Amino acid sequence: MTDMTRALIPLSDGEHLSVTLFLPDVTPAPCILEALPYRKDDMTSGWRPEYERFATEFGYAVARIDVRGTGSSSGRATDEYPEAEQRDLTEAIAWLAAQPWCTGRIGMFGTSYGGFNSFQLACERPPELGAIIPIYATDDRFTDDVHYMGGALKWIDQVDYCAYMTPMNALPPVPGIWGPDWRAEWMRRIDEHEPWLFTWMSHPRDDDYWRHGSVRLGPEGEGYDRIVTPTMIIAGWADGYRNTTFRTIERLDGPTRLLAGPWSHAAPTSSAPGPRIDHVPQMAAFFAEHLGTPPGAPASLPIWSQPHVWYCRFSHAPDPVLDTMPGEWRADVWPSPRSSVRDISLADQPSYAVRPDVGTAAWISCAGHLPYGQPDDQRFDDAASITWDIPVTEAIEIAGHVHLRARVTATCPHPIIAVRLCDVAPDGTSTLVTRGTLLIGPDGDVDVELEATAWRWLPGRTLRVAVAGADWPNVVAPAGPGFLTLRDAVLTLPTYDADPASVPPDFAPGAAASSEDTDGITWSIERDVARRITRCVVGSRSHYATPFGSASERYDGWVSVDQRTFAQLAHSDVEFTLRFAATDTTEEVIATTRSVMDLATSGDTYDMRIHLTVRDGDEIIRERVWEQVFPRA
Repeated sequence: MTDMTRALIPLSDGEHLSVTLFLPDVTPAPCILEALPYRKDDMTSGWRPEYERFATEFGYAVARIDVRGTGSSSGRATDEYPEAEQRDLTEAIAWLAAQPWCTGRIGMFGTSYGGFNSFQLACERPPELGAIIPIYATDDRFTDDVHYMGGALKWIDQVDYCAYMTPMNALPPVPGIWGPDWRAEWMRRIDEHEPWLFTWMSHPRDDDYWRHGSVRLGPEGEGYDRIVTPTMIIAGWADGYRNTTFRTIERLDGPTRLLAGPWSHAAPTSSAPGPRIDHVPQMAAFFAEHLGTPPGAPASLPIWSQPHVWYCRFSHAPDPVLDTMPGEWRADVWPSPRSSVRDISLADQPSYAVRPDVGTAAWISCAGHLPYGQPDDQRFDDAASITWDIPVTEAIEIAGHVHLRARVTATCPHPIIAVRLCDVAPDGTSTLVTRGTLLIGPDGDVDVELEATAWRWLPGRTLRVAVAGADWPNVVAPAGPGFLTLRDAVLTLPTYDADPASVPPDFAPGAAASSEDTDGITWSIERDVARRITRCVVGSRSHYATPFGSASERYDGWVSVDQRTFAQLAHSDVEFTLRFAATDTTEEVIATTRSVMDLATSGDTYDMRIHLTVRDGDEIIRERVWEQVFPRA
């Protein structure tokens, strides 16, 4: 039976971090830590079964922390990954290691945000930190997060994560944890928190702001060599952080593991697409290897014959709600002696008139829970692009990053080049393999690195290269019409010769079906033919029980582009409601935060307005409005 307790970790500046502990029956044990801004006691409380498994099945102590200024932790949440967060978590690791139920050895893990700060804490090298497992996390905050891609502003992400952190950060601490003055703390959060989005928009270029917290290259030029902590990376080919796979493993000096599946930004046990696996025993085995085997661990844990395992996807028909991806597991070392490169010269073609709404068949780089699903048939975007077709007579397998190098001339203001690599069936259906986007200048040589992947074209298929001047709404389209001209283009494929004798780990199966459900979601593309406006619309709703009551979430948003002027709009309307049930010492509380964001660009600037409304029950207790104009890179 797991012992779950809550505590406050004191910090040297007088603040505290709220922590929930899942303790095993037998202690002392190694402790594994996850730290998030997503409210451990309500909005992510449904993740509890995984932490209980680590404690009950594998004997680990588990600590979940609300980072500074979020959930029931004190202080102010000024931004993602601020320097104060790294200091806080270094102190938290020392505090956890000193507890009597802990052996003094700490591991760190987490999905997305928790994976980011796992990398960041490994760079700090606290002596108690013995291993990390970043899941769906990036090593480069500028090129591979939800803010920018290849220097171009992520567009559909503006109405999702980028918008919803404003109302989430305005929610109160849990009254039953914080204590009697929780309401005063709530008012301070509302009055003092500023939208993180404004900070991100004010840094449109790769500067020291983005280098902070990036493992690939820090603000002082330091890189991967800062990490000597044993590292296991879990990644998904349908996830936006897929680049933290081959390139990161190749450059880390300490012991490494790689587990890259076909998954989206969802747990490997429940993801669509699958195949779904039970990743928890794999994590437990890695932690045991580097933290010491917990006294309550099972007699045997999974053993890997090769340290780096990935799923190679095979040719298949596109399906936005694909359940299972055809393919095979590969097990090898990386870099692999079975890897090589193949250069393919692409013939010059006439100049291309840029269309701003090319990309709607694969409108988000980071697929996750619906309404963010898998790419649809690419043939319609292919028809609005420059394409080269290469018949596949013998199977072609790749593992790594595809590159397209060319001499490019662009006449659009704020031009980009968008490259897609597709797998075309004999009937013409086109499946997206990988893509890359780069903000470019008016003339020069470019090297577009496509997102990391593993894929096998089967004989009889066609390898298609498609180039356009937009990847919308995944990233913002250029600021106006123009032409794109490519000369001397060369495609470089990272080919891989699979070893049929290689045996991957024996994975326990995950869930028989994914956790995705189309009920209650909106995912549509609208074309106003007369006005030549293309619009992409998303929406979702959910309601669930929490340890202190219940929570409701509502997301509605849309983005649009004018096909003639390239003017673009983004609108987001997000609402969170937390109900804290009455206790012996507190009355029932219903806290609602709603944020409406409008973003427009039609030239050299972005114009943004955010309106935050906060309710206590039915009464509006606070409203804040922010308006700001940002330069466009």
